[in-house]
Amino acid sequence: LKAQLVLKGLKQCDLANLLKISVQSVNYKINNKRTFKPSEIIKICEFLKIENVQERFDIFFANEVDYNLQND
Repeated sequence: LKAQLVLKGLKQCDLANLLKISVQSVNYKINNKRTFKPSEIIKICEFLKIENVQERFDIFFANEVDYNLQND
């Protein structure tokens, strides 16, 4: 997600404004300290024009899935 923001010339405060949450909350979510709500993921993907399902998965779920697989 960080890379997508950089590519589009955006900052975490832009996501905070979009989602109507604090910049600190966005930072926690980007750094996997909190999870994004499904509605937030949809808004972000629409905002960043991320249409590819695999790319969405890679951005929002890959770390969590990889972590869970390591603990099996």
